[in-house]
Amino acid sequence: MESRRVTKTLEDQWMVERQVREIYDYFYSIPSNSQSVILELQRDKHFDYLTRGLRKLGPSFSVLDSNRPWLCYWILHSIALFGESIDAKLETDAIDFLTRCQDKDGGYGGGPGQMPHLATTYAAINSLITLGSPRALSSINREKLYTFLLRMKDTSGGFRMHDGGELDVRACYTAISVASILNIVDDELIHGVGNFILSCQTYEGGIAGEPGAEAHGGYTFCGLAAMILINEVNRLDVPRLIDWVVFRQGVEGGFQGRTNKLVDGCYSFWQGAVAFLTQRLNLVAHGQLGLSNDLSTESADGSSESELSDEEEHLEGTSSHVQETYPLGQKGQENASDTTKIEDTGYEFINRPIAMQPLFDSMYLQQYVLLCSQVDGGFRDKPGKGRDHYHTCYCLSGLSIAQYSWTDEADSPPLPRDVFGPYSRNLLEQIHPLFNVELDRYYEARKFFSCL
Repeated sequence: MESRRVTKTLEDQWMVERQVREIYDYFYSIPSNSQSVILELQRDKHFDYLTRGLRKLGPSFSVLDSNRPWLCYWILHSIALFGESIDAKLETDAIDFLTRCQDKDGGYGGGPGQMPHLATTYAAINSLITLGSPRALSSINREKLYTFLLRMKDTSGGFRMHDGGELDVRACYTAISVASILNIVDDELIHGVGNFILSCQTYEGGIAGEPGAEAHGGYTFCGLAAMILINEVNRLDVPRLIDWVVFRQGVEGGFQGRTNKLVDGCYSFWQGAVAFLTQRLNLVAHGQLGLSNDLSTESADGSSESELSDEEEHLEGTSSHVQETYPLGQKGQENASDTTKIEDTGYEFINRPIAMQPLFDSMYLQQYVLLCSQVDGGFRDKPGKGRDHYHTCYCLSGLSIAQYSWTDEADSPPLPRDVFGPYSRNLLEQIHPLFNVELDRYYEARKFFSCL
């Protein structure tokens, strides 16, 4: 019998698995007091790495010249997750810089004088919200920004990233995200967005960047978050989306971005947030599966019993077993009970009680981030890779998601058992999973812009 062909993909996967296993084997072979030291979040080293990046970057960063608001966001957001802030001089410099990136006709470019772009607009807005001062929030020209968003609107219902730019799910999310958090979202902006995103959901269940492309973690987050923000998430095939994302967590503990791809620390957020968001979508998922919204029934003795047998609850098999077990209800059916105003969706969603347990192994994800992605100052993709501000931001965001995935309500701290490693050192601030900004900064921004 011919042996299975060993592909480059398999070789790379095996190499990563070996590297990760060596790290885990060593960790579990040492005394528990030594384990605690290794698991500790190196806050001081990370803070030093981040603040140095905000002050000055070396010549090698010139390739990111058109991404400078992103660097601000990755760094400022990471600092905020530690519960820290920057000094007054740095804050003033950051606001002044981002103001110079703001185009006279609305939106933000990748640097002063560069054309406005939805991605860097999102990064700039999130940076200013993270800074949170009245001066930072007042620097945003909401009227011009709204005009820019309308200009990016495509006849298909989606958005383009910039004038003449690509039409994709990223653009839809970044446009809707900033419009929502700035309280300028309206029917004209959201018209047709749901149709475009729906056309990007693939047979696997995840969401692609554009129709006909491959499902991807980053685009799935963007598509799902945008659909939640415009109150059209019930149009997605939510059970199939859940089916797809739960199979993206690999044997290493972290997430991969696509089927048959390697684990990457940044997907701790992109995929972890998708799984976290779906915990609040149980009514949609149950409705599409034809299940009762209340999955428990009362027995004769008054005790509560699940309608699903243990065998059904623990089915193993292919990634489509949910669909095989329960026939899918009508996708796109309107949820008549949802009367939330568009501008209030982000607030209502985060304050909606979680009705499902985490759909991923939150402790295993924390283990991967802390043992395999954390280095002495910053975070990386995987063992063997270098640190960078992008992975630092999204590894920390994913770590926060994992820590708070067992909490029933927003603003409730996780229990010590749900935080991997030393609780007081490792616990991060909570984020708003739809916007990926620190939760208290979101509340402050919402209050500020709701008065305008």
